[in-house]
Amino acid sequence: PVELSVSLLAVIVIVCGLALVAVFLFLFWKLCWVPCRNKAISSNLAILQSEAGCNKENMADKLKDTGAISFLEAAVKISHTSPDIPAEVQMSMKDHIMRRTRIQRQTTEPASSTRHISFKRHLPRQMHVSSMDYGMDPPAVAEQPTSIGRIKPELYKQKSIDSEDPKKEAAKTCGKINFTLKYDYENETLTVRILRAFDLPAKDFCGSSDPYVKIYLLPDRKRKFQTRVHRKTLNPTFDESFHFPVPHEELASRKLHLSVFDFDRFSRHDMIGEVILENLFEASDLSRETSIWKDIQYATTESVDLGEIMFSLCYLPTAGRLTLTVIKCRNLKAMDITGYSDPYVKVSLLCDGRRLKKKKTTIKKNTLNPTYNEAIIFDIPPENMDQVSLLISVMDYDRVGHNEIIGVCRVGISAEGLGRDHWNEMLAYPRKPIAHWHPLVEWQGRAASFDSQGSCPSPKPPPTP
Repeated sequence: PVELSVSLLAVIVIVCGLALVAVFLFLFWKLCWVPCRNKAISSNLAILQSEAGCNKENMADKLKDTGAISFLEAAVKISHTSPDIPAEVQMSMKDHIMRRTRIQRQTTEPASSTRHISFKRHLPRQMHVSSMDYGMDPPAVAEQPTSIGRIKPELYKQKSIDSEDPKKEAAKTCGKINFTLKYDYENETLTVRILRAFDLPAKDFCGSSDPYVKIYLLPDRKRKFQTRVHRKTLNPTFDESFHFPVPHEELASRKLHLSVFDFDRFSRHDMIGEVILENLFEASDLSRETSIWKDIQYATTESVDLGEIMFSLCYLPTAGRLTLTVIKCRNLKAMDITGYSDPYVKVSLLCDGRRLKKKKTTIKKNTLNPTYNEAIIFDIPPENMDQVSLLISVMDYDRVGHNEIIGVCRVGISAEGLGRDHWNEMLAYPRKPIAHWHPLVEWQGRAASFDSQGSCPSPKPPPTP
């Protein structure tokens, strides 16, 4: 027993000694080895950061790819926040970024389709231009110096009195007219009472006029009324009432048209001016008689409502395809003695005033409100969309003689008003059909003689049953 106790005591002493040695080694590693290693790592990071700060400007000149610069800055930020990243890893990241900058990007341009190639080949021949570039890249534009601080002489030019705006000239007034409106809901009749006119211009040599008034409820021009002629006065008092049978639901789309004329016994009557009241409900609630004063607008000829056309525009940039869908027309002008027309729609693709292509719809017989729902497609590359426009002509087919133009409208970048807005809306919303009503106007240009010159033959009439 004594020997056993002595051996156990020796084992305990040895174990305690080993434990003390282990504790001593751990304290030595903790107090001496770890601070030295951290100092070495921080010194390496400081050296790396100083090198990155010195070479950052040179690397920015060499790295033309902005993505590489941003990637390097992100790596530097990571090194700031994570000091445990070894210096070897950071140097390998730096070498990887430098290798990326040496790789050149390869770009390919999509090949033009045969449809667009034919369009481009057709365009210079029509325009007589031999050096036009229709590539995908826009033409280089020379930099213009800024005009800040420069004197612009055109801003100081005084406009002459003779060069007045023609719109202001056309908008001048020729006196006033007083009338009343009232609607009979039981009989569905609109009553227009012409009371008086004031301060009319003199049309005769004696310094006076012989005025009378014509009354229309547009778009119907078959039914018209006329007041009595008042001799030698500039302030006539008419006090005459006229009745137009019209359903209540159609009042919102009707327009009241008053034309003031000067009677002449031996020649054509001179027009003094006109008044067009577009929204009847804004001027009066029509439930009671309301007196209205309106300025008489100067006019030399009686304006004619030619009607409206509705069509939609849709452009597919990837395919380079422009689709115009002719939907319908309404209230067209009657061109035949029967009081109707045989309308069809002709769409011309124009570039710099020259017609490149034309397409037509079918003919609708004996109607003033035709419905078509026919699509007309043109192949136009995206880079040429700002050079073209569309001329939409509503024609009246005649079996004998030349076809007559009822009215036209135009859409495109160079168009005005609704035509330009419709075109811009189509470009802003690609692959989406955009539909609008467009009023028809008279066409006085060269395109009015396309059919009469024989370059645009009349379409074949539909087969008789």
